[in-house]
Amino acid sequence: MDDQARLAQRFEEDRTRLRAVAYRMLGSASEADDAVQETWLRLSRADVDEVENLGGWLTTVVSRVCLNLLRSRQSRREDTLDAPAYQPVVDREDGNDPEEEALLGDSVGLALLVVLDTLAPAERLAFVLHDMFAVPFDELGPMLERSPAAARQLASRARRRVKGEAVVPDPDLPRQRRVVDAFLAATRGGDFQALVALLHPDVVLRADRAVGPTLEPVVVLGAHTVAKGAMAAMGRARSTEAALVNGTAGLAMARQGRLFLVLSFTITVDAVTEVEAITEIDVIAERDRLDKLRLAVLDA
Repeated sequence: MDDQARLAQRFEEDRTRLRAVAYRMLGSASEADDAVQETWLRLSRADVDEVENLGGWLTTVVSRVCLNLLRSRQSRREDTLDAPAYQPVVDREDGNDPEEEALLGDSVGLALLVVLDTLAPAERLAFVLHDMFAVPFDELGPMLERSPAAARQLASRARRRVKGEAVVPDPDLPRQRRVVDAFLAATRGGDFQALVALLHPDVVLRADRAVGPTLEPVVVLGAHTVAKGAMAAMGRARSTEAALVNGTAGLAMARQGRLFLVLSFTITVDAVTEVEAITEIDVIAERDRLDKLRLAVLDA
């Protein structure tokens, strides 16, 4: 076996781990695969005879590739902040295998991915590598061109965002979580009657202009009508997970690990029967509104 074949075999031994790092960094299966492929290309062109820890070297390379991709993504976002057009989320196509994305999202946690997507690139790298892959800060610092202490601060800041420590949760959060989880389960399972039972008869759903193909705000009234709309969105429910939204339990939808729609709920409790009911649903998809939300991961 020649040196190149031996190097390729060694790389294959690390491919699964490198893809896991890249996916958590990027939230996209296709972009993760691209980052891993770029890492192989750099390895194949490098002189690594003197590298003592090839696994660590590969982690550093794939992390830097991902960091560059995240910075490029952030620059594109900043360039489009003033764009007036709204793209309807129902028409978006990403070209990826939805089943694979759903399985990967389930393995990591969609809510975690969308919260990670709100972090600055350096914060995301520090959190993912340290908290998920136990990379020490002495190694993180050089990757970020920061001191180990600065890398520790980045990871700590990201951790607070992920856990929602800066957001005061609603005192009725456990009850809200039960209702929201039931709503998601009924939607995923196509259980129309269970959905209707969760909704107040006069429930109001408001969707902003980025939700539908007409690019106009939508208001839907009544439990049966709202439930029918939820049934029509069963496919998207697989890419949805409960999250803390401005301190209350809500639902966050993601594609390629990026937030693209949020459902915020108003839940009331009958004073006599103590039966919970959803009275209002706010569907948010406009980018400027999404960017203003304070999102965090709900504890299991």
